[in-house]
Amino acid sequence: MAHHRASDTKREQFRRYLEKAGVVDSLTSVLVALYEQPERPNNALEFVKQHLGAAGQTSADTEALQQEVIDLRQRCARLAEENKDLKTRLQRHEPVSEDGATAE
Repeated sequence: MAHHRASDTKREQFRRYLEKAGVVDSLTSVLVALYEQPERPNNALEFVKQHLGAAGQTSADTEALQQEVIDLRQRCARLAEENKDLKTRLQRHEPVSEDGATAE
């Protein structure tokens, strides 16, 4: 009987491992997508492969894009800071008329 319990524990560990790795979520969302298809695809396995591939692709792409957004925001902030600084310096040298045009 002890053998039976050991295999249960092993199964439980495996299930936790799959959940942690996001495998369960990915498979679930693919199966839900398949279930929600108005017409059943002829090749269900191909459908699952494509969607799993897409799911894996998306997360990597999303991470890269999120990183890019962070980088661009920082760059934008630096440029805005630099722009403000340059405008301030420029105003010390050139009087600017009310409408924003440089006085001749």
